[in-house]
Amino acid sequence: MESDEKPPLLSRLGEIRKRLVRSAIAVGIGFAIAYGFSEKLFEILAYPLKANMPPGDRLVYTSLPEMFFVYIKTAMVAGLLLAAPYVFYQIYLLVAPGFYKKEKGTILLFVLCSTVLFVGGSLFGYFVVFPYGFKFFLAFSSEYLRALPSVSKYFSLAVKLLFAFGFVFELPVAAFFLSRMGVLTADFLKQKRRYAILLIFIIAAFLTPPDVISQFLMAVPLMVLYEISILIAKVAGKKKKEAEEA
Repeated sequence: MESDEKPPLLSRLGEIRKRLVRSAIAVGIGFAIAYGFSEKLFEILAYPLKANMPPGDRLVYTSLPEMFFVYIKTAMVAGLLLAAPYVFYQIYLLVAPGFYKKEKGTILLFVLCSTVLFVGGSLFGYFVVFPYGFKFFLAFSSEYLRALPSVSKYFSLAVKLLFAFGFVFELPVAAFFLSRMGVLTADFLKQKRRYAILLIFIIAAFLTPPDVISQFLMAVPLMVLYEISILIAKVAGKKKKEAEEA
């Protein structure tokens, strides 16, 4: 008699597919809501650059459909941000089977922390790093040089930076899950602190414009998050040990 149960790998792939489809639908709904405000949303996204441009200067688009596609991409990014809590919820459901049953009650905390850290990292980049970075780039203008930033290139740069800051700020959440899985420990993070600080400054140099102020503004919060991750890993490791002994 043949078993109706699917092989573990196929079952897992089916679960991943289901979570991806649901996340995509949520992002699509967010996109539909945000599209009507796409022009205003792009104005907000472009404000840090526009605020540092000389009076009268504007962003330009060099092909007829360019602005249309930028508005669509803006709405898509906004839709993803709107759907972020639900997307994080789906991610949690993917990893939750590996946790103990009593730990599944942490779902609300996970969704809240993940969303706050991601949005907080993006806002940090927007309000703190962007003004200094764009001011640095525009400083190359002179009597015979004039910056004519393209909307599509600016959009790509700004969104990459926003998502980079958002994902980097997820470090404490990653530390929690890796510690619960037994992959990471607080002692390991302490031992590798000096290498982590070096890596943080390398990441800051890669993600920010090549000026010391922007790199410092990026590196300091990351070092704080690293220390918080050590504490989280310590607590998570203790809970894992207690759960195994229970």
